[in-house]
Amino acid sequence: MKALYIFIAALFIVSCQHQSKEDISKAKQASIDSMKVEINKQKVIDSMKVEMAALEEKKEAETKAAEQRAAEQKVVVVHQNDGTATVAPAKKKGWSATAKGAVIGAGVGAATGAIVSKKKGEGAIIGGLAGAALGTGTGAVIDSKKKKE
Repeated sequence: MKALYIFIAALFIVSCQHQSKEDISKAKQASIDSMKVEINKQKVIDSMKVEMAALEEKKEAETKAAEQRAAEQKVVVVHQNDGTATVAPAKKKGWSATAKGAVIGAGVGAATGAIVSKKKGEGAIIGGLAGAALGTGTGAVIDSKKKKE
């Protein structure tokens, strides 16, 4: 990524050799501003990656805990009519509100980012990450309220 910024800066400097000093300083400032915007976007993307990794770790821990609880609560049904025993599996609960919120938020955020941004792909990625984070947070709040009830 740094190489791209250096390349862009060098390109601006080389292309600006035949311009006045005022135009050169404007071009340099535009290049600096552009790089600052890209750096800020990268910071947002990096922070979202960290958050998503933390959420994945939390989700794995919750999954392991749920598996342990499910193993402890298995239901065994024995039919003695024909002398064979059958085991009925425990009923699965489905998606948590956190998972639903993350998926819905990612979809809405990606669509909104693609619509609003001039760079459609980049906007969709950033919007999707932001939407997933917000949806996950909202779903976690809903899950915590359900546990209290």
